Parts: sequence; C-alpha cells; structure tokens
Amino acid sequence: MTDEIRRALERQQTVDITTVGRRSGQPRRIETWRYRAAGRYWLTGSPGTRDWYANLLAHPEFTLHLKGQDVPVHARVVTDADERVRVFEEIVPALSWAEGLQSWIAGSPLVEIEFD
Repeated sequence: MTDEIRRALERQQTVDITTVGRRSGQPRRIETWRYRAAGRYWLTGSPGTRDWYANLLAHPEFTLHLKGQDVPVHARVVTDADERVRVFEEIVPALSWAEGLQSWIAGSPLVEIEFD
C-alpha cells in the first residue's frame, strides 16, 4: 500500500467498493464504511446479511474506490472466532449507534481489506 492510499484511507471512512455479483458475474458498486482496527483496514456492518459480503465470499477480488483513485484489493473473510472478537472489540465500542458487541461478533460480516 502506498503512502497516498494510506492517507486517503485515513481521511475517508465512507468508501465505495465494487464487487463481482456472485450469481450474475456483473460489477456491483455500493457505498459502505471502512474501519481501522489492529493496525489494518476492515469492512463490516451491523448484524445481518449483506449482498456485498456474499459477493466477496464468491469472488474475493474487488475494487476500493477512494477519492481520485481505484485500488484493486482482495477480501480476507474472517471467520475465526478469536480474531472476530479482537477486531470487533476495537470497532464496536467506538460506534455510538451500535448495538451490543456480542451481536456483532455473532452476526456481522467481517472482511480485512488486503492490498495487492
């Protein structure tokens, strides 16, 4: 990851991502939030199912759209219970609107953004 990309990520919590549709194979662009925990960058959301997450399970390569640049990245889906706890313990308390930590650990998608 370049310094320019790192600076852009630090400035932007709201980002767009383009995934590949798991059934259609077509590009799907959505707006979401990125988070920082354990010195790395993550995508998650409140508990529940997400199409973008299902798309990343099928096709882990995606595009992270930052102001002025499109960055090819890779999703590392996090299913390990201990890692999920460590990451969500950093993310959830900082969100004033978030429901309980345990519901996020049990039911939220969690993806690390890996830079190629």
